[in-house]
Amino acid sequence: MAPAPAAPLPHHPVRLSDPRRQPIAVAILPDAAGRAAVAAHLGVREVRRLRLDGRLVPEGREGWRIEARLGATVVQDCVVTLAPVVTRIEEPVLIRYLAGLAEPEGGEAEVPEEDVEPLPALLDLGGVMVEALSLALPPWPRAPGVALAEADEAPEEGGARPFAGLRDRLEGGG
Repeated sequence: MAPAPAAPLPHHPVRLSDPRRQPIAVAILPDAAGRAAVAAHLGVREVRRLRLDGRLVPEGREGWRIEARLGATVVQDCVVTLAPVVTRIEEPVLIRYLAGLAEPEGGEAEVPEEDVEPLPALLDLGGVMVEALSLALPPWPRAPGVALAEADEAPEEGGARPFAGLRDRLEGGG
């Protein structure tokens, strides 16, 4: 029997070419299926709570700015023990969308202090929420009291030997 299709990621499209250019309230609170889709997309055990609150405001003649707050409770696997690690995230989401902004060319680009992106005709605030959550997740979650083991030192080489214990086990040493 085939697995049930996953729910789509939360979408909340907003047309930024609206001539009225009035501030737009942002309040996105995905349901259980939407949170499960976000968890699967991000590769985490569970997204228990997820919310993006704030506003999208006109900036200048054509630009827009998101001033919002991301709130989430996420369950990830501990990188050492695989035990569940619950993380509460509260992060500001501040992004400017400017018309005429070109993508940087070449291998290096100066990173501005604030997030500035090209102005899209249609902005998916659900996608903004998911991206903000992915950037806020702890990259190496650890259960309370768990520390990463120190790597074996190779005195003659002066460097770490991260696979020394594995080698010993494969050779029958433990």
